[in-house]
Amino acid sequence: MRPIRRVVIALGSNLGESLASLQGAVDAIADTPDVWVTGVSPVYETEPVDSPPEAQNYLNAVLLADTTLAANRLMDRALAVEDAYDRERSDVHNAPRTLDVDLIVVGDRRSDTDALRLPHPRAHERAFVLKPWYDLEPDAELPGHGPIAELLAKTGVEGLTLREDLTLDVE
Repeated sequence: MRPIRRVVIALGSNLGESLASLQGAVDAIADTPDVWVTGVSPVYETEPVDSPPEAQNYLNAVLLADTTLAANRLMDRALAVEDAYDRERSDVHNAPRTLDVDLIVVGDRRSDTDALRLPHPRAHERAFVLKPWYDLEPDAELPGHGPIAELLAKTGVEGLTLREDLTLDVE
């Protein structure tokens, strides 16, 4: 039997019905066998980072889960969820998207392949990942980078707006 690992997954959307896409991702991940969602952060509206000039603001959230799935199987599931929401991939760096599902941490698993990079290589500098994660686990650490509270203090929260009018539910 595989060990249970803590998973941190970042969600984002800035095309179409963004809140519905984020909720659909939460539901799909919660419906995944051997994955147990334990928390979902508040929703933040975020200014695009390193995106094309026409990019709209994102809605972002983080979910926490426990899983016995292998990291590569969890990555396959994340990609399938994106595909279900018509995620289009392009050569444009940080292009707008209907849904982005990023694995940030899968236990203490490390990977540096084209298919899977863990921990996520840019999570330590992204307030739209760090702040929602901090809301759920203020004492958490990003392996190889340190406490998320310290990382968040470095990045700041400029460009992030808490959307108290928007919520995601775990069924």
